[in-house]
Amino acid sequence: MSHSAPRYASNDGVADAIAKALGKDVVSIDEVHGEIAVTVVTSRLVEAMTALRDECAYQQLMEIAGVDWPDQDPRFEVVYCLLSLTKNHRIRVHVRTNEDVPVPSVTGIWPVAGWLEREVFDMYGVLFEGNSDLRRILTDYGFQGHPQRKDFPLTGFVELRYSEEHKRVMYEPVTLAQDFRSFDFMSPWEGADYVLPGDEKGEAK
Repeated sequence: MSHSAPRYASNDGVADAIAKALGKDVVSIDEVHGEIAVTVVTSRLVEAMTALRDECAYQQLMEIAGVDWPDQDPRFEVVYCLLSLTKNHRIRVHVRTNEDVPVPSVTGIWPVAGWLEREVFDMYGVLFEGNSDLRRILTDYGFQGHPQRKDFPLTGFVELRYSEEHKRVMYEPVTLAQDFRSFDFMSPWEGADYVLPGDEKGEAK
């Protein structure tokens, strides 16, 4: 992935200190509503995180979250929430990647990242290079797909039930009765003496 010259949307002391500590590893620094978001070069994530911990005093990794932008390239964004205990300050660190481009694991800096990276892998399919235990953590081991991707169907691909005949859990393709595929979109309060906002669609034409 190519990167343009770093841009800085804020000139306050925190943004300047982060820019100085990270140098060319920074893609952008933005401040919106008092919150600072730092986008870094994906391949340099470990070096950037180490500098944020050691030079900028962001000691704790609080969360790792995934974001799916299916119309963008790279498609996925991984967001790290960092906390400075000594400064009582939080920042977000962002990297971008695709399904086949691993993100460097930060488990060597914060061991708690192991479980957090597994969750992002499970939900979005993002790979983390260096995570020695990258497996599903919220869904079943036989689960198909990654449920927080925007193109994942709300019904999923398979359903499971316990079979008395086979005395075990059975996996089967999702089947929906026709009753659940036909919607009239009428209000559940139909029959009231007044019209609720949005119920105009139920009026006779």
